[in-house]
Amino acid sequence: MQLQVMNSPFSQEQVELLNRLLPTLTENQKIWLSGYLAVPQPGQSEAAATTLEDAIEAEPTTSANTEVETREVTILFGTDTGNAQALAEEFSQKLEQQQLKVTVSCFDDFKPKALKKVEDLLIVTSTHGDGDPPDNALSFYDFLHSKRAPKLEGVRFSVLALGDSSYEFFCQTGKDFDKRLEELGAERIYPRVDCDLDFEEPAAEWFEAVFDKLGASSSSTQASGIDQTAVDDDQPSYSRSNPFRAEVLENINLNGRGSNKETRHVELDLEDSNLVFEPGDSLGVYPENDPDLVDELIETMGWNAEESIPINKQGDLYSLREALTSTFEITTLTKPLLEKAAQLTNNEELKSLIQPENKEALTAYIEGRDLIDFVRDFGPWQASATDFINILRKIPVRLYSIASSLKAYEDEVHLTIGTVRYHAHGRDRTGVCSGQCAERIEVGDSLKVFVQKNPNFRLPENPDTPVIMIGPGTGVAPYRAFLQEREEIGAEGDNWLFFGEQHFMTDFLYQTEWQQWLKDGVLSRMDVAFSRDTDEKVYVQHRMLEKSREFYQWLEAGAHVYVCGDEKHMAKDVHATILSILEKEGGMSQEEAEAFLTDMRKQKRYQRDVY
Repeated sequence: MQLQVMNSPFSQEQVELLNRLLPTLTENQKIWLSGYLAVPQPGQSEAAATTLEDAIEAEPTTSANTEVETREVTILFGTDTGNAQALAEEFSQKLEQQQLKVTVSCFDDFKPKALKKVEDLLIVTSTHGDGDPPDNALSFYDFLHSKRAPKLEGVRFSVLALGDSSYEFFCQTGKDFDKRLEELGAERIYPRVDCDLDFEEPAAEWFEAVFDKLGASSSSTQASGIDQTAVDDDQPSYSRSNPFRAEVLENINLNGRGSNKETRHVELDLEDSNLVFEPGDSLGVYPENDPDLVDELIETMGWNAEESIPINKQGDLYSLREALTSTFEITTLTKPLLEKAAQLTNNEELKSLIQPENKEALTAYIEGRDLIDFVRDFGPWQASATDFINILRKIPVRLYSIASSLKAYEDEVHLTIGTVRYHAHGRDRTGVCSGQCAERIEVGDSLKVFVQKNPNFRLPENPDTPVIMIGPGTGVAPYRAFLQEREEIGAEGDNWLFFGEQHFMTDFLYQTEWQQWLKDGVLSRMDVAFSRDTDEKVYVQHRMLEKSREFYQWLEAGAHVYVCGDEKHMAKDVHATILSILEKEGGMSQEEAEAFLTDMRKQKRYQRDVY
């Protein structure tokens, strides 16, 4: 509301000044100003502030202002890929810009018993695998759900949960934290927000609302997504929200003739991008859908490919074909999508399928099907192309472990991408990004990319520290970067690699490079497992058990252990194998082995990049 001269005791000039000032004030500033105006003015009290400038320099005088100024904000994050950490750090910076006291920490670095001393608690967390907490949130999660957890009356909180709605336990860790904090007596500042893979807008809206509840304002520092690239002021800044178009320098198949796998080695040109990364980081790629698949969907629905479609809240328009190719996901079905789609049809079978009692049938239907299958199965549709587009989520970014070191390949980044191909429900299927790289991207083309920092997968600070690297298949990618980096800096620490694949002759990824590093002494040891070359399948964990004594000796010597690759099977088996080695070679009980490995994780000596 704007002041009017006729309704106020102010002159026209004063009204204009106030109308310019008031919209710019934060809640904190308004509270302070009301306190200042309530103080007796000059002539009424010798103690009164004589000017607004004097008052600003003086100590706060109102109890309301004192409460806002003294409450400290604690931001805790749990992350695997780095998204939650980047958001937490961004939020922390913006709160500090509003003169609020802020502490930001990952769960592992926060002492759980200090929780009862926290005043305002913001939690930003992802969910790992089938509803599990991220590795660096496990200990805190267990503590909070134990009998040792303190009562939290007086603590205020809000939770931002990151997840993927294609998983059954979508944002489960955030939901668990939110529920448990309430059970312990904490007061919710603002309702939990659950974010899907395109988390930028809902995260910004959550933060804006929390800002308002904390008595701050983010109007001058709009949440802009994650920008982790520090560059000179006069240089362009490329990030998740502003990806760089990187030219393809090389795109080759690493697998030999006769292999049933196709693994692409892709080299990209980063010249003039100012993008920097460290070994262990990932490269985010914005893929595009297969144009043939897009055309088939448009034909199935009877849409006009050239119809203009809004692709965001800002109202930017693309042709329908361009929007479905570059912006919206059409290859994965999720429960939220089917629930929204059920509002666009009278199909009773679909309405029945999404009911809670048909959970198993819904899961079975979603598996291996895409949007084309879905619209054919449950039509006719009572919706325009725009209506249907509005229920689709954006194409998720694909994150790939970087397979090169900037010190070894300046202005380049290398990726190792396993092509996803399978046959399901009568049709051949191909991964969105892996299929694009395998079938439609040639040298000279470009990909939209950004660097995704991963501080939870880092080489030891001391280059003399030994490292053990475990990575079957494309999980070996970051270790190529590790060894390039260690070679370039002349690191003296020993390096031991465990690698596994199906066949020695066709699937030994980067074989000549590993052998050269062995010859040169950069790679100290290498143990390989090719599961289909023997009658009995042999995996990396079997090689670890065969070398259990040496493995334990390396751990005692302070080695850092890295695991990269499949989470559901390989990572769990490797974890169990390390525990077995600790029990066997270290004479530990199961509980002691688990405590030892937990301590290694907290010391950042046990790091995983699993998916």
